[in-house]
Amino acid sequence: MTDSNALQHGPASETDYLTALQVPKIDLSRPAGEQILRVIQQAILHMDLPPGCIISEAEIGAKFGSSRTPVREAFMSLREAGLIHTLPSRGNFVAKLNRNEILEARFLREGLEMANIRQLVVAGIPVEYTLVLEQNLVAQTVAAETADSATFGMLDDAFHITMAEATGYPRAAKVLKREKIALDRLRALSLRNEVHFQTLLDEHTRLYQAIMGRDMEAATDVAIVHFSSVLSILSDLAVRHEDYFDQE
Repeated sequence: MTDSNALQHGPASETDYLTALQVPKIDLSRPAGEQILRVIQQAILHMDLPPGCIISEAEIGAKFGSSRTPVREAFMSLREAGLIHTLPSRGNFVAKLNRNEILEARFLREGLEMANIRQLVVAGIPVEYTLVLEQNLVAQTVAAETADSATFGMLDDAFHITMAEATGYPRAAKVLKREKIALDRLRALSLRNEVHFQTLLDEHTRLYQAIMGRDMEAATDVAIVHFSSVLSILSDLAVRHEDYFDQE
């Protein structure tokens, strides 16, 4: 991922982030547009391509060794997801963070996750999912100790998605994946702070223990604190990274 100092001090020029981006070779056995979309979307969500960064179709095509058609397909999907926008005569830019969208996503995600937690406390977590969650928490501990933000972020996602899947309602996980996109970049910024690793790990551990203990009150209390932390993170990052946010 992009070095945290680069995020704090900015690149030498607007194109440096794109120039430094490492991309894999296109797998000719699979659609090129889908591969380009996945790589660029992850680069945006992980802040390797930060808000306001210019992103050129021609340069992306050159980096992947791809024709313009699959690149345009990828950019179309990124626009639909609200991750890039186009300014006439100026080009494509990574969309800036929007406070209202973040708050709305947090509201929707909290409602869904609280329902998932209540379901798991009442019905219990199936054995196959408890094993996955316990392994996940062990891996989170290692990632936190080594300050591996990329791995910790993926494990954080997997922890919440696994709990949603454990409810037995497939759409719960699908909706959660969709709604978390608006929060992913905020989390990527927050994980530059090593203290935040341990806070998240502690909350995940206590939440899992409360659910396993079928303790509705404890699980609810931990969940409220866990999801409310988005608000304090948003306020802090909006000050420290003002240029990454829309000026409303």
